[in-house]
Amino acid sequence: MVEHLGTHVWQVDHPDFGGFSGLDIGPDGASYTALSDRATLWWGSVLREPDGRIRGLTVAGSARLQSSKGEPLPPGLIGDAEGLAVGKDGSIWISFEGSTRVARHPTPDSPAEVLPIPAGFKELPRNASLEALAIDADGTIWTLPERSGGRSRPFPVWRYRDGVWDQPFSLPRLDDWLPVGADIGPDGRFYLLERRFHGIRGFSNRVRRFDLGEGGLTGAETLLETRPLQYDNLEGIAVWDDGQGIRLTMISDDNFLFLQRTEVVEYRVREPEDGIAGTRAGVDSGAGAS
Repeated sequence: MVEHLGTHVWQVDHPDFGGFSGLDIGPDGASYTALSDRATLWWGSVLREPDGRIRGLTVAGSARLQSSKGEPLPPGLIGDAEGLAVGKDGSIWISFEGSTRVARHPTPDSPAEVLPIPAGFKELPRNASLEALAIDADGTIWTLPERSGGRSRPFPVWRYRDGVWDQPFSLPRLDDWLPVGADIGPDGRFYLLERRFHGIRGFSNRVRRFDLGEGGLTGAETLLETRPLQYDNLEGIAVWDDGQGIRLTMISDDNFLFLQRTEVVEYRVREPEDGIAGTRAGVDSGAGAS
């Protein structure tokens, strides 16, 4: 279903570099915005070989996220930024899993505009809440937590549009897979990056995509499932069209540990008409759980 295009190890000599949990790639694949879970944003250019493979990333700038009062966010509970989405107008949307909230930044250096916080956010698990964030073509924000609050409890999917939050449907929790990143592809489908922890054997990852409609997430396809230790701790995903089809670009969180590294991993999706079919499974489209 997917073809591996390359893996690039990204290194920058800066104390704030690392811990990447969110990623956006420009429509032409030549620019990026990356989010660190220690409350910093990084942006620049993606340098590519003639065949499209990544040969490097340059840093044009970085900034520490600000609070609504214009104060720099410290690492830790308040600054635990996890999900990233960039709107058509360049607005930067960020979700937090420590102090649960979603904020908009018109620019990387702008004070946060914190969205209303619904009562349901207060019921999400501490330090494991809004991990995945995506924005669709209409500007609707979608988010879901890393943990659901119980092994048999589905993940609530939250939606923000027209100034109001609602939780129209949920996603079943399957085995030990936990959501860590999301994006809406140029095809309008919802792409979900999930992680599974295997102890000393490290992490494995899975990418699934769904049809996104008013009734919920349907027609799930598993595009990719990696082996333990195949990659580092992949947490951010960007989905874009490279002119030949859908490309998945993912980034790993090195947890600021010398044993780990920041990897940028790319795959191209091969559609069923190319002769390769994905696996499909149903999802719960009923009213949500907390």
